[in-house]
Amino acid sequence: MTTYKDYIKQIEERKDLGLHPQPIDGAELLSEIIGQIKDLDNEYREDSLNFFIYNVLPGTTSAAGVKAKFLKEIILGESVVKEITPAFALEQLSHMKGGPSVEVLLDLALGTDAAKAQEAAKVLKTQVFLYEADMERLEKAYQNGSAIATELLESYAKAEFFTKLPEIDEKIDVITFIAGVGDISTDLLSPGGDAHSRSDRELHGQCLFEHNIEQQNELKAVQAQHPDKRVMLIAEKGTMGVGSSRMSGVNNVALWTGVKASPYVPFINIAPVIAGTNGISPIFLTTVGVTGGIGLDLKNWVQQKDAEGNTIRDEDGEPVLKEEYSVETGTVLTINTKEKKLYNGDKELKDISAAFTPQKMEFMKAGGSYAVVFGKKLQTFASKVLGVDVVPVYAPSKEISIEGQGLTAVEKIFNKNAVGTTPGKVLHAGSDVRVEVNIVGSQDTTGLMTSQELEMMAATVISPIVDGAYQSGCHTASVWDDKSKANIPRLMSFMNDFGLITGRDPKGKYFPMTDVIHKVLNDLTVGDWDIIIGGDSHTRMSKGVAFGADSGTVALALATGEASMPIPQSVKVTFKGQMKSYMDFRDVVHATQSQMLKQFGGENVFQGRIIEVHIGTLTSDEAFTFTDWTAEMKAKASICISEDDTLIESLEIAKGRIQIMIDKGMDNAKQVLKGLVDKANTRITELKTGIKPSLRPDANAKYHAEVVIDLDEIAEPMIADPDVNNDDVSKRYTHDNIRPLSYYGGTKKVDLGFVGSCMVHKGDMKILAQMLKNVEAQYGKVEFKAPLVVAPPTYNIVDELKAEGDWDVLVKYSGFEFDDSAPKGLARTKYENMLYLERPGCNLCMGNQEKAEPGDTVMATSTRLFQGRVVKDTGEKKGESLLSSTPVVVLSTILGRTPTMAEYEAAVDGIVLTKFKPSTKQLVR
Repeated sequence: MTTYKDYIKQIEERKDLGLHPQPIDGAELLSEIIGQIKDLDNEYREDSLNFFIYNVLPGTTSAAGVKAKFLKEIILGESVVKEITPAFALEQLSHMKGGPSVEVLLDLALGTDAAKAQEAAKVLKTQVFLYEADMERLEKAYQNGSAIATELLESYAKAEFFTKLPEIDEKIDVITFIAGVGDISTDLLSPGGDAHSRSDRELHGQCLFEHNIEQQNELKAVQAQHPDKRVMLIAEKGTMGVGSSRMSGVNNVALWTGVKASPYVPFINIAPVIAGTNGISPIFLTTVGVTGGIGLDLKNWVQQKDAEGNTIRDEDGEPVLKEEYSVETGTVLTINTKEKKLYNGDKELKDISAAFTPQKMEFMKAGGSYAVVFGKKLQTFASKVLGVDVVPVYAPSKEISIEGQGLTAVEKIFNKNAVGTTPGKVLHAGSDVRVEVNIVGSQDTTGLMTSQELEMMAATVISPIVDGAYQSGCHTASVWDDKSKANIPRLMSFMNDFGLITGRDPKGKYFPMTDVIHKVLNDLTVGDWDIIIGGDSHTRMSKGVAFGADSGTVALALATGEASMPIPQSVKVTFKGQMKSYMDFRDVVHATQSQMLKQFGGENVFQGRIIEVHIGTLTSDEAFTFTDWTAEMKAKASICISEDDTLIESLEIAKGRIQIMIDKGMDNAKQVLKGLVDKANTRITELKTGIKPSLRPDANAKYHAEVVIDLDEIAEPMIADPDVNNDDVSKRYTHDNIRPLSYYGGTKKVDLGFVGSCMVHKGDMKILAQMLKNVEAQYGKVEFKAPLVVAPPTYNIVDELKAEGDWDVLVKYSGFEFDDSAPKGLARTKYENMLYLERPGCNLCMGNQEKAEPGDTVMATSTRLFQGRVVKDTGEKKGESLLSSTPVVVLSTILGRTPTMAEYEAAVDGIVLTKFKPSTKQLVR
């Protein structure tokens, strides 16, 4: 938006969509608006005042810089606006969250006008978003004898910006609203297909409940009946927020039900109240905390036990549930934050203390986790400058240390990377700590929000603590449409300037890469002791420990190089037996989930914990297939324990791929990629010389549970089925329903197959090529009875396949091959019965650009089976996305149905599907 008239035109267009004016982030438009404010006779003056006061984005946007400068002129009396007094100008500066506003406030506080200096200092005492340049300026003024600087530092050392905030209400009345029955994917709250609008918060808010206007109106009606109460959004008989962190999902819930963050910043709400019968997905719960929200584990439906304590099951073998208390829509409940209990009137329903830990309550008091993180940093800085001890204002980091107990792998990583803990103290699970972050990843559909978050927290450059960070273009790789052309170059430019390695070069010097973000991060991670934060639920690495995160947590990691979280408990997974030659490693992945549920009576012991998988002998690409799926197991994260030789091989692979990025010209002035190659070389030397062996847990580490997977039991391919027609709605669209191939009897019709996303690697592409040759030898030709969409995850894979001849095989049997010189401008709505070789990227798995035809039954290698994600329903038939191995997908499209075991074994004859054999070594210290 460059001119006021353009803005007025856009406002009229948005009115037709039921929207208010879009918040202003550009300097040119706001400068014109200020000119109209100064012109007392301007016809647009009144509107311009409202836009200036109430509709400008804060932080480091170019508009914020212009606004701060004009407010300074008003405070100094250089400009006079009767509607904006100097006091009101200071109030607006106090809501602008750092960057230009803090610079102006420091100008005033350290200036020569004593009265104005005192007023500015009052405002500065409430601010926490000060960066190195601001702190250096303040320290220098203090050293030069400034009384105001001393006063500010003393206030910061006492953390008055936090202590003087009002306490959270002791009692919060809520009105319940059931958003759905069963697990609720974040797609319901923020559909992938609306990813392009996430940074336009009001527009994106219209997609809540997947644009279900009737359900939105029901929510409005409940709010209208109870205007004095907060709405609590609930997943009944399920987990809330499965699938991804989806900051936009929390933003949407907050927009509809939360609290306005500032009267001068539009459409940014905080503090939603969200709940689930089976709690909230760990990654989504973190996002709730970013906004100072409340996330409750209701446990209002409980498995029934017999006299011996065994789970009572129905005739289908499913646990019998009993409703302990009702949360039917419209129920009035009370959250007592002091007692940390949930009430219905005077009746106590549930202890909810897990939702009100001291740390979480600090987030609620401060209006979100950012303010707490920056506040601690500012307090530490001020105390150091003044030469005083840090006053214990914030809740101390929870430090749990159990004498004589060894450490799990994740406990070792957290102990190595912890910040601000008691020196020499060994920490175990349950400890709540700050840790340094090594690698950060931002993907393109959340990246726009991450860039906004960085602007709003006034960050301008990546933290020097971070070893490397990457901005991908994978989620918008399928279709280079007008929305992508408008958003992605702007995102890449911002992130490149900020210090990230970017998939696209804003200067156009290297060819755009649309590689899947998790695959790139898996290569960039060259330390088995690393901590990785990424803006996607599938940030799961084969090295180190990786946590998927919301766009805000990613922004915080980029800006500070730190993250805060409890050390999770771990579940140890080991393997015994031997794989059958015709089984794929994907079947091991599904069998792990299936056997775990069987061993623990249907209880998912993985949920919210670290899966410590003693996989030992698989290199990074194959091991990633396992860790990637752990997101669907509802784990917090996962760690691969590898033999030394296997880790060396994985690091050599990573080095080669990083070097390819360097050769393409993707490194930056700080030579971040070269630094990662050097780090990999150092680690390889440590491993080869025995100076520092690969990460292993201690033999006497304590686990929440231990799971042993019997490979001998895996007799046929395993399929994760969404079970879309289950009479119990809560059993639909979960990843826990794992079925053997024979269940389908070779008769289930398959309408489309998809080989792609982060769950496949180069080996899968080679299996596909070999299967096509097998089928041709068997039947004389390859004929597809259903479309097969193939999207390699990275360009490296395509290049390697071309060098080895496999890509030519795929092209031979394909009807479409992607062309980067002329990428698709429109998403497909119809598919022919042929092989499509699509551009590397997420494709159908993301669901924001390409989708299967409504009502299709899709057989896919991906991770997504949620309703509407890969395929929408029709009035006559529910779309369903079944998840399986590459061989099953390929054969299903050739046959147009699920294969029999005999057909499957014939098709994979002579193909080495996996070389996985469990390690025979003790992978402990």
